[in-house]
Amino acid sequence: MPIALGAWRRLAVLACLLAAMPAAGAQAKVQPDILLIVADDLGYSDIGAFGAEIATPNLDRLAEGGVRLANFHAAPTCSPTRAMLLSGTDNHTAGVGAMAEAARPELAGRYGYEGRISDRVATLAERLGAAGYTSIMAGKWHLGMTPESLPSARGFDRSFALLQGGHNHVGHGGFGATLKGHMGVDYLDDGRPVTVADDFFSSDAFTDRLMEKIDQVAADRPIFAFLSFTAPHSPLQAPSAFIDKYRGNYDGGWARLRDDRIARMKTLGLMDVRAFAGPLAPDAASWEQLNSEQRRTAARAMEVYAAMVDNMDWNIGRLLDHLEASGRGRDTLVLFLSDNGPAGQVAEDYMVVPSVRERLEGADNSLDNLGAGESYVFYGPHWAAAGSAPFRLTKGAVTEGGTRVPAIIAGAGIERRGAIGHAYGTVMDVVPTVLELAGVPLTDEVDGRAVAPVTGRSMVAHLRGQAARVHPEDAAIVYELHGQRSVVRGDWKLLWMPAPLGTGAWQLFNLAEDPGEHRDLAAELPDIRDRLIADWQAYVARAQVLVN
Repeated sequence: MPIALGAWRRLAVLACLLAAMPAAGAQAKVQPDILLIVADDLGYSDIGAFGAEIATPNLDRLAEGGVRLANFHAAPTCSPTRAMLLSGTDNHTAGVGAMAEAARPELAGRYGYEGRISDRVATLAERLGAAGYTSIMAGKWHLGMTPESLPSARGFDRSFALLQGGHNHVGHGGFGATLKGHMGVDYLDDGRPVTVADDFFSSDAFTDRLMEKIDQVAADRPIFAFLSFTAPHSPLQAPSAFIDKYRGNYDGGWARLRDDRIARMKTLGLMDVRAFAGPLAPDAASWEQLNSEQRRTAARAMEVYAAMVDNMDWNIGRLLDHLEASGRGRDTLVLFLSDNGPAGQVAEDYMVVPSVRERLEGADNSLDNLGAGESYVFYGPHWAAAGSAPFRLTKGAVTEGGTRVPAIIAGAGIERRGAIGHAYGTVMDVVPTVLELAGVPLTDEVDGRAVAPVTGRSMVAHLRGQAARVHPEDAAIVYELHGQRSVVRGDWKLLWMPAPLGTGAWQLFNLAEDPGEHRDLAAELPDIRDRLIADWQAYVARAQVLVN
């Protein structure tokens, strides 16, 4: 489709921004500005640089000027990822061993299950603040609603925060308990409760607030800016001009979309041609079983999802333009990632949440209104499976489909352009990477307070092409969330998921040869399986994991 004049202008400005970034051998300033951008429930193949047909020119250009991380992992859901991302530790040490919305009564008061960012850890904002940075955030927080866990208490000097894990993108209706104890949403502007304007749209508003707060910081003071989108988290809503761009684009169904994206990923070099993509689950043939009206409704939901991603990219372009115009673009380190795989949930999965049930019961989900503020729609497991292609399962699962996410890093200190990093990495690696590039020591004491050691590892050597791996081949990387278990050591991944999501038994996969996790080698290679089980048991003891 043709690119509008405004988009061409943003591309030109972004090209200037990337051209101004330090070339190979150039010396970045000691304290670069740092911009961390997180998308919410964005699938691995949902941006152009990772194989999508969705228009994401700003992210694509960022990828051309930096490094795409093709083997980067988050937790399988939102708040555990954010806890790991900002602390550099596992989610239990960081206090989010279970999502607050899903915590079981027996977890109350236990180490690792506080349901908020723990004071055992230091956040990236706290570490950078101790080194002279001003930290600013706008968007989704989802790391606690107690006074000691709000952004202002965890290192952010300025903030415009949605406290809960989700909301209606036009500003009303939510997913979790509020500060007042009822179901809904809370927005805090520098710690003060606020209501949002009638013309509120999440991605636009969060970007606006971040730019406003950046402008209020002295030009010679380094900033850490955290833009935490709620797009493209359900409910799917977007400005009509963006939705209109995608009319008819998905009439061929989810199986065709998945095949097209896998082909592009192989062409881009993101996926080894040996990678085996198993059959689409749920059954790809289900598209053929829909009648014409059902297909049109399903396609419309995907059109709205694509519009949300497009709009998010447009806002990222606005922010990069703004940094360049303000003189902050030259020495800025930019990181972009998704917080987990795409969400395959349907409306019925959320009916237990009163505020969501109320919104669903009152929604106008007629075809012509889908994507508007009065609608409340989810795109379901089939489109999500296409978004996580070629991997298995989606958000909520510790499989690659639930945890392997698109990630890009570019700018200050990153000399490689258009490169692809294939080493296994995690969101825990962001803290040590940023600190190394900012010239800030990684310590176990921050502002006189002893904190848990960072367990992530710096990616800098890998980003600069000096190391094939981020983590040593004999290092174990362990996840646990809601009873699901994952252990990665080198190319091996041990997996345990309860039925019916999994088999209820340990499974073993070789990620180098089988990233889709289709061939279980646990019975064939018991020595490797048992070594990784020992890694799991050591983690349980260390992180005080409650095992059923």
